[in-house]
Amino acid sequence: MSDRVDVVIVGAGPAGMTAAIKARELGAKSVVVLDEQTSAGGQIWRNIEHASRKISTILGPDYVAGAKVASAFRKANVDHIDGAMVWNITQDKVLNYVRHGKSYELHAKTVLLCTGAQERPFPIPGWTLPGVMTAGAAQVLLKGNGVAAAQPPVLIGCGPLLYLLCWQYLRAGIRVGAILDTTSARDYLQAIPDLGSAIRGWRYLKKGIALISEIKKEKIPFHRGVRDLKLSGDSHVSSVEFQCRGTTERIDTNLVFLHQGVVPNTQFTWALRAKHRWSEKQLCWIPDVDETGQLIGIEGIYVAGDGRGIVGANAAVYQGELAAVSALTKLGILSRRKGDDAIMHIRKKLSREVAVRPFLETVYKPQDENRIPVSDSVTVCRCEELKAGEIRQFVAEGCQGPNQAKSFGRCGMGPCQGRMCGLTVTELMARELGCSPTGVGYYRIRAPIKPITLAELATIEEFPSS
Repeated sequence: MSDRVDVVIVGAGPAGMTAAIKARELGAKSVVVLDEQTSAGGQIWRNIEHASRKISTILGPDYVAGAKVASAFRKANVDHIDGAMVWNITQDKVLNYVRHGKSYELHAKTVLLCTGAQERPFPIPGWTLPGVMTAGAAQVLLKGNGVAAAQPPVLIGCGPLLYLLCWQYLRAGIRVGAILDTTSARDYLQAIPDLGSAIRGWRYLKKGIALISEIKKEKIPFHRGVRDLKLSGDSHVSSVEFQCRGTTERIDTNLVFLHQGVVPNTQFTWALRAKHRWSEKQLCWIPDVDETGQLIGIEGIYVAGDGRGIVGANAAVYQGELAAVSALTKLGILSRRKGDDAIMHIRKKLSREVAVRPFLETVYKPQDENRIPVSDSVTVCRCEELKAGEIRQFVAEGCQGPNQAKSFGRCGMGPCQGRMCGLTVTELMARELGCSPTGVGYYRIRAPIKPITLAELATIEEFPSS
């Protein structure tokens, strides 16, 4: 196509929708939003435009807040292309996506990646058994389809989402079997130095305390500081064993929800060959960006929201605005003075929103044993069914990193392209090699970023004008 789109946004969650609204508000003539979901909202506000009053009430006020943003997004005269799976992006700002079995090519002046987060792998014995799923997946069912478990689930792990899902299930009238919290008293003590900044985000602390108080009123069995988790069963999960206060305990259950936080979805930034750094606070890879979210060394491509580093929905909104203002300033649509003033104003609001993050990251830091499998029999790469012992053997035979591991045993070469095993493989190999994750690196992500068919690849067309 002869003309490039002013702003192309990948993802219609809090950051993506807000960025689109702001870009149109500031004068961008063409704004295209590519979203894999069939309706706007992302994971946080999934199905917000179609959720029933009952589901909205169950999910709570933070979810309902997304309706206002989604409404403004619909009125912003943005070209929202739903059901669009982006499978390629280049530093020249060319994007390819599949929709309804056809592949399209789109050229942009500026790209905003608002691809959000994904759940961190929880590779413990039995985590691949039927009946075991992530807390995020349980939320997807609740938000997208109004579907909840018919039997009491056992919630295992750490982090705010674990408590939130429990609270939502209780509001739906569903009993929760137990909560096995891997957070210990020591974790809270280690977070004391971060309390000063966390007080600036006191609303989040108050909300968390209220959430836990509501859960405790229901007298749900609550075990804190659990260790040595093991899920057992033949063709289906039937029990969970764990250590708590020096004793071994067992709970019989047919349904388990696992969660130990979320991590940035960095597949696109890795595919762009962008620079990344290993965050010791968030224990994951984070793309290197400037203060407005532009990728270091790659002009005109921005990252906003949890894909830039976990910040939460409200902060993602401000990051979306920040990226949009910066992008339009660089395009000359917004004057430098107005752009700088807007950026300064947004950064102040963003600073207040992220003040609580260091505290949360310390308190809910996932335990080593739940990130780096202790047992060799634990599955690491679910697509290729590779176990921790096999990865360790690769290292013993001279394998130096995740990319070499592909040659040794196809690790990370399945349909998920390493999304589910990448962090585990990096940390496992770093532990075996006695170095930092930075020294080991990550998979070299190539197009197609997500699986497409040869038929879809053979039908690349220009971006449709309508």
